[in-house]
Amino acid sequence: MAALARLLADTGCVEIRTLIQSGNAVFRASPSKAKRLAEDLGGRIEHEFGFRPRVILRSAAEMGRIGTAHPLAEPGLPDKALHVAFLDREPTDAEVARLDPSRSPGDRFVVRGAEMYVCLPRGVAESKLTTAYVDSALSATSTWRNWNTVRRLREMSSVAG
Repeated sequence: MAALARLLADTGCVEIRTLIQSGNAVFRASPSKAKRLAEDLGGRIEHEFGFRPRVILRSAAEMGRIGTAHPLAEPGLPDKALHVAFLDREPTDAEVARLDPSRSPGDRFVVRGAEMYVCLPRGVAESKLTTAYVDSALSATSTWRNWNTVRRLREMSSVAG
């Protein structure tokens, strides 16, 4: 995470804070820098470490909206069953229609904008709603975070924002 913070600083970001070993960071960047940051950061990571990760960004305002309430939460359901797939773009209605709601019995999802909210009551390991499946169906790139991480990033973003 120290390397991620350094790479963010090298791109001109400031007030950088990372979240444990999660690959998540909260920072400030100028609007012009933010538009190019995902591409720049992915390239820098690839150059330094030999792999190109998914770099998907959300503003503090977006994290405030996303992390307020999970639409699939219900009484008695543990937070560990809830996840958010952050998409690199908003899918079309036709792409969302390619997601099969019966693919993984018991699991549920809803796509709102460039996020897919997911409920996996049997856990990630038992689900057939995988990153590869979702990315293929939506013709997108996603990175998934559990609900506790999303809420923590929301808190960090509101402090920074």
